[in-house]
Amino acid sequence: MKYNRQVTSSRRKNRKRHFSAPSHIRRVLMSAPLSKELRQKFNVKSMPIRKDDEVQVVRGHYKGQQVGKVVQVYRKKFVVYIERIQREKANGASAYVGIHPSKCVIVKLKMNKDRKAILDRRAKGRLAALGKDKGKYTEETATAMETS
Repeated sequence: MKYNRQVTSSRRKNRKRHFSAPSHIRRVLMSAPLSKELRQKFNVKSMPIRKDDEVQVVRGHYKGQQVGKVVQVYRKKFVVYIERIQREKANGASAYVGIHPSKCVIVKLKMNKDRKAILDRRAKGRLAALGKDKGKYTEETATAMETS
């Protein structure tokens, strides 16, 4: 049973929309899950990946324990290039290997005020969905309201 009749279930149309998506939508499509520690800290499950995040590859040929910094996010190809993951080309030069963000885990976030605001907003929505912090007053807010 479909929830929304406006959204198509067609594989062909979904693939077309995915691969012809504009850059601002590809940013969201290129999200990576956060590590267990970050998930506990921020109460958010995944974030769009960006340059200078530290990630660990958890699936595929390059999976391992080493942590690398994201060198480039190549939205056109849906891949990220990671610091230590390179291979040698036929002419001897080294080239980065593209890894899909869903196969990585973000270990350390590059933080700025906009990203902090996104984390706060998403954590607040997650708490509301779980039923916590929903329309409840704490002692501090109740006393603050009485005094003002």
